[in-house]
Amino acid sequence: MWSLIGGYLFIFLARVVDMSLTTMRTLMLVRGKGLIAASIGFFEVIIYITALNKVVSGLSNPVNLLAYALGFATGNYMGTLIEEKLAIGLTTVQIISHKNGIGDKIRDMGFGVTSLEGKGREGIKEVLIVSLPRKELDNLLAFIDKNDSHAFITIMDTRASKGGYFKQTVKSK
Repeated sequence: MWSLIGGYLFIFLARVVDMSLTTMRTLMLVRGKGLIAASIGFFEVIIYITALNKVVSGLSNPVNLLAYALGFATGNYMGTLIEEKLAIGLTTVQIISHKNGIGDKIRDMGFGVTSLEGKGREGIKEVLIVSLPRKELDNLLAFIDKNDSHAFITIMDTRASKGGYFKQTVKSK
């Protein structure tokens, strides 16, 4: 009895780890971090083959397949949670502000800001472009929400950047 439950648990947990690694590997590839992706892939395939072997060798037991499928689904979800917590990489935020001076206040926070003049339906607006580490995104969005809750904001993943000014850390300010 316990060996059956242990087998199901092994399949489930192996698949959770495998799929979490798959999610991380894919995100590393998209961000141009091929060496990290390859390293993750090495461990991912070992875990995948081990779990698959356990399922295929016990195909007469449908609970093995169920544990495999549940591990797959849970691993996808866990991978995205892990990636959000790590917040690896850069992001670019474009802010169309209804208030003057927001760009200067964002600069005072230590972020690099490019300011442009834009013309919209309601006249001239300030368009701000801020590139920042993803880990800082929540701080910037909270500031914008507090200071210009009607600002139009778009957020884009940044694959790579060169030059410019980036805030080093929150603690260094």
